[in-house]
Amino acid sequence: MGARSTSAGVVVLVLLVAAFPGYRAVEAGRRDERAAERRAAETVVGRQLYAANCAECHGDSGEGMDNAPALNSKQFFASANEKLVHHIVEGGVPGTEMPAWWNEFGGPLTDEQIRAIVTYVLMWVKNAPDRPDWRAPGS
Repeated sequence: MGARSTSAGVVVLVLLVAAFPGYRAVEAGRRDERAAERRAAETVVGRQLYAANCAECHGDSGEGMDNAPALNSKQFFASANEKLVHHIVEGGVPGTEMPAWWNEFGGPLTDEQIRAIVTYVLMWVKNAPDRPDWRAPGS
């Protein structure tokens, strides 16, 4: 019985090792699908939050206004990655009218809501217009 159970164990191990690449390929696709679904949902929420909290100063499409820079510009995105945009939204910009939006800093938004806004804003990167005046678009 010892040799027989050892052989069965080896067979099961070989089957698991052989099946792992297939499982990994299928599971990776599922993870990618779920990540895309999450980004799509975040974009919808982010669009709503942006309209309610950001558009008044930065414009409906991030084009900027007299009192706030354009976010939808190649020049802005050349220097701003996801982490930086998140940091700016959560903590604000000292010395400007940009307040801290994160509830941990006294603002009204959760970290998840800020992440949704950032996801929405970053969807503009691909088609961002050339805006050399992005820092002061109303000037």
